[in-house]
Amino acid sequence: MMAAAGFSLVAVCIKLLGSGIPVVQIVLVRQLTITVLLAPAFREVGISLLRTERPVLHGVRVSGALLAMLLGFGAVINLPLADATAIGFAKAFFLTIFAVIILRETVGVYRWSAVAVGFAGVMVMLQPGGTGLSFWTLAALVSAAIVGLIMVVVRLLTKTDSTRTVMAWQAVGVGAAVAPFGLWFWVWPTPEQWALLLAMGGISFLAQRLNIDAYRNGEASMLASLDYVRLLYAVLLGFIVFDQLPSKQTWLGASIIVLAALFTVYREHRLNRALLRAAARNEPGA
Repeated sequence: MMAAAGFSLVAVCIKLLGSGIPVVQIVLVRQLTITVLLAPAFREVGISLLRTERPVLHGVRVSGALLAMLLGFGAVINLPLADATAIGFAKAFFLTIFAVIILRETVGVYRWSAVAVGFAGVMVMLQPGGTGLSFWTLAALVSAAIVGLIMVVVRLLTKTDSTRTVMAWQAVGVGAAVAPFGLWFWVWPTPEQWALLLAMGGISFLAQRLNIDAYRNGEASMLASLDYVRLLYAVLLGFIVFDQLPSKQTWLGASIIVLAALFTVYREHRLNRALLRAAARNEPGA
């Protein structure tokens, strides 16, 4: 819950900064702040923190993360906060598709049905052929697709690399990639903008760590369902800070997406419990 609140506050900072600071500069300062906060880990183990058996896979993740940030941050700046957040939930359904293609996971008819219903919810929000479709709604959707791919890549990376190594590669890699553009388009921030930039980087780091710790110690199916509280935070913060409320189409589409995703979480939870009971019955002496 704290991680979800943190990510929502980061989105508020980005939206406030977007009127005067270029997106590439926002990404650059974010990555530099996270890299500085990773300094204790670098001091502890040195450059070996970046040692990995899968540099190409890290490169894919860094490239995807950079593109997802540029598109996603742009969407947050140009769309109502709740709309951008709701469209971002489509990442769960892209994750399913990429898990089948890349991880060779077996997905049953119920989960595919949930994916189809979830995409229907996205289409309701985007309103293809209507007034809701724009460059930034499509940008938010593409960003969600890339995030789904990155989540699959991270699953592969965490089999061989530590959490700190995965975080360090993204912080340093994305920062290095965006640095030339961030410096070229640099706009010197006001003191208030500096405060927002540094707060955004610090909260991003803290929210990432909280999220990783939660998934390390908690039950994944339960935690996945809590991610949707971000929509409530986005609605509340969007109204308080920007005087924006979601449209009827966003409420309807987001409801469809959340219900489809929660059904998937519930289904996976039931399947895992069934497998555990079957394993217990088959244990010797059971």
